[in-house]
Amino acid sequence: MSQRMANHKSAKKRTRQTLKRRAINIQVLSQLKTNISKFTELIKAKNKEEIGKSFSLVNSSLAKATKRGLIKRQYMSKKLSSLSKKTNNI
Repeated sequence: MSQRMANHKSAKKRTRQTLKRRAINIQVLSQLKTNISKFTELIKAKNKEEIGKSFSLVNSSLAKATKRGLIKRQYMSKKLSSLSKKTNNI
């Protein structure tokens, strides 16, 4: 990324918007990765009580990331399918 300053008022506003949006998107993706890793830890520990709660958190995180356009719908459905298979195998 170049460090050029915008000259137009609208370009400056667009830069501010982009920086805010980028920060939020990073938080959403980080939360998604955290929820997925916690879920996989619970599966390894075979903690049946907590798996259901964690699965709904993962589902919610995937839906939010998809709605924001951070991940594709196909990835979301594939991920949910594979995680639900893991829960059914316990």
